[in-house]
Amino acid sequence: QVHLVESGGGLVQPGGSLRLSCKASGFDFGNYYMYWVRQAPGKGLDFVSSIFTDGSHAYYADSVKGRFTISRDNAKNTLYLQLNNLNVDDTAMYYCAKDHDPYLNYFDNRKRRDYGGQGTQVTVSS
Repeated sequence: QVHLVESGGGLVQPGGSLRLSCKASGFDFGNYYMYWVRQAPGKGLDFVSSIFTDGSHAYYADSVKGRFTISRDNAKNTLYLQLNNLNVDDTAMYYCAKDHDPYLNYFDNRKRRDYGGQGTQVTVSS
């Protein structure tokens, strides 16, 4: 059973930083393309970033490019998202997700994903 535990969110002022973590279990983490997505209040899920199985390539939504950095530690079964220069539009619940199928090392927002966590809340406010 897929289990993803997100952590690291909190309340931060505009311009501040946070580091989110996603601890994975129940599947072979190193074989799966991984994502961060977010859901702002009253809105749907939005793609934030994704990363190859070996961490060699990453993709970002235009709204976070240059400010957020995704990374992973396959030895620790953990996905990370470094959030810098946060603004109020980044306020959302952040979730990590995996590809439904392993070894699909390419970016396609239409790929089926699995979710397994409660998310971590990021609130940017002065």
